[in-house]
Amino acid sequence: MDTTVDADRLRDDIEATAAFGHIDAGEGRGRTVLAGTEANRRAREYLLDRMEAADLYVTVDAVGNVAGTWMPDSADPDAAPVAAGSHLDSVPEGGIFDGPLGVYAALEAVRAMQDAVVSPDRPITVVSFTEEEGQRFADGLLGSSVAVGERSVEEALALTDDDGVTLEAALEDIGFRGEGRLDASDWDAFYELHVEQDTTLEEAGVPVGVVTTITGITHLDVEILGEANHAGATHMHDRTDALAAAAELVLDVETAANGVVDTSSDSAVGTVGSLSVSPNATNVVPGRVEAGVDVRDVEYESMETVVGAVRDTLARIEDERGVETELARPFDLRPTPMAERLREAAHRAGDDAGIETLDLHSGAAHDTMHVADVTDGALLFAPSRDGISHNPREWTDWDDCAAATRVLAGAIAEVAGVVEE
Repeated sequence: MDTTVDADRLRDDIEATAAFGHIDAGEGRGRTVLAGTEANRRAREYLLDRMEAADLYVTVDAVGNVAGTWMPDSADPDAAPVAAGSHLDSVPEGGIFDGPLGVYAALEAVRAMQDAVVSPDRPITVVSFTEEEGQRFADGLLGSSVAVGERSVEEALALTDDDGVTLEAALEDIGFRGEGRLDASDWDAFYELHVEQDTTLEEAGVPVGVVTTITGITHLDVEILGEANHAGATHMHDRTDALAAAAELVLDVETAANGVVDTSSDSAVGTVGSLSVSPNATNVVPGRVEAGVDVRDVEYESMETVVGAVRDTLARIEDERGVETELARPFDLRPTPMAERLREAAHRAGDDAGIETLDLHSGAAHDTMHVADVTDGALLFAPSRDGISHNPREWTDWDDCAAATRVLAGAIAEVAGVVEE
């Protein structure tokens, strides 16, 4: 169904949230909102005020996940809710849309249904997850990992930042150490609206993306051991140069990923994103290198192909260069398909509103990845100008924010059982 949203009200909420943690940026508008900080407290308190103004019943769980539920008279209180939302935290010097757009689009969807006096069969819950970005505690998607039972409340609260402050202490300090655990498996469905962080929608001139699959992600930690020696006195044929060996790894990852793109999956990517060289001195042959490899695709088999190429390269450079290597795989997340019924509802909502939608995949991780493990999940995108995100120059036009929110609202209304009369 077509649900008209109040674009000015949505913009006002995002603009207000942009002020919390505001930073001076030479270009664009930036914010730094780390979990459990004063800026995070202000953003959370503003959200609670807006939820309560919309007559939502608000709860905060033990790890700070915020949920506001609309329970109209038409809804069965025992029915599983339809949930939607995102997060309020940011990366350091991030943009103003990543996270808040999804939270306030979900809230605006509820307010739009209230304004239209519709009668959903199910409750509707607006959610803001704690520490999605992973900039202070853990490695990202923290609140949703607890909500799906992947991480215990106790484990999450014991996490510490670089200064030894626990998540529990940080949440208590800002007044958002609640009780219990938000349980995503209790939901009938979950929608998240997010900025795309790529240029597919912008290039296509389409205002709303409907994600088919969220990419899988594998991280590999590689250690290459050679022998540090004098850069001037060590003959070339006498060297065991760990960095020269690592250079072959970097190029082989690129070659392997390009090979997958050319033959089987154009969404595959492989990146050596970090190198630590020891002793890291200009006049010393490098004796040790630690490398971080990131492999992603919507097809797990493609990811395994690139990982296999890394293993082959390490075996070869041990044989040809005399180095020793070690490989660890500390993070391995399989691709996550989105629920077909929720995707179809989003496309129908776009059709009803006269808003074009486009199927595409997500190359970045989102809380929906976790939620989709325990209930049906869907992810919608709004265009990102030049694909820029995690940067003050991150920008999504206000008209696109409103269009995507209108599609979100229509999809939620259908899934929640609103019937057009």
